[in-house]
Amino acid sequence: MLSLVHLKVLAAVARHESVTEAARELHYSQPSVSHHLSRLEAATGVRLVQRVGRGIRLTPEGRLLANRAAEIVGRVDAATNELAAQVGLQAGRVRLAANASALSTIVPRAAATLAQAHPGLELSLIDRHPVEALQMLRHGEVDVALVFRHADAPVEDDGFRLLHIGDDPIYLISQRPDDSLANHRHSAWIGGCDRCQEELITVCRREGFTPRIASHSDDVVVVQSLVAAGIGVATQPGLALQAHRRSDVHATELTGAHRQIHAATYGDPPDPPAVAAVLAALSEATAPTTSITTAIAVTSASSTATPSTTSRRTTRRDRA
Repeated sequence: MLSLVHLKVLAAVARHESVTEAARELHYSQPSVSHHLSRLEAATGVRLVQRVGRGIRLTPEGRLLANRAAEIVGRVDAATNELAAQVGLQAGRVRLAANASALSTIVPRAAATLAQAHPGLELSLIDRHPVEALQMLRHGEVDVALVFRHADAPVEDDGFRLLHIGDDPIYLISQRPDDSLANHRHSAWIGGCDRCQEELITVCRREGFTPRIASHSDDVVVVQSLVAAGIGVATQPGLALQAHRRSDVHATELTGAHRQIHAATYGDPPDPPAVAAVLAALSEATAPTTSITTAIAVTSASSTATPSTTSRRTTRRDRA
């Protein structure tokens, strides 16, 4: 019989690849962690860890079981939170993973709504890119993943349920006003996370070229600073520009290019009351996702515009 405690120990060891760090996380002694691992090996009849120099490494069997252990432990934690939240939303915790631009815009607005409507509900936040957030959701480490995806992206794996809560426009970030993608066929580009980079390549290929990605950064502040310094050009979503906007770079909206914002949950419906409350708050908070901070001037231009195309300068007001 596999013990939940033993599985929790194995999952912690796998995360840290260290008995010492696992013991610190679990508030166990090192001998206690080693004892639990030995008991688990005895129960399974296979070797799960092996020593490598002064450290340890999971065997293939250990890695297989550790992956399942993380999912099992996560699901038990999720069930505990769901049960607590079931009691009239007077208590409970919802764990939410999202990327930085969402955490600095949508999520704070949703958190304020929840604090007022359900003061006993605790919202625990984690900064993760979409792929990592969905993996945590599958493993039961979070209850909601706020992610972005593109309209033509492959459908997520079975088990995920996606609630479309808004669209986020994409902007060309450069030093020129009234700019277009066609002006930067031979420019150096600044790439970001995997999904952001796929997005960049897609919009550029629609214009008939593949961008030369010379620099990489996921940080919206860094990207805009590099553009201001003439290091390259980039694309950024509207949420990123709501979170941070330099006055010495220009933002040109690429009409027809946007990312979809989804709140993802995992497993069969219905959602627990606490999770449903978070989803409702996120939906309400995404109403202004197509806006940029007050007094930010942007240029509206088609993603397939040519350099001679006339652009329309507009000022969008953030309704948050």
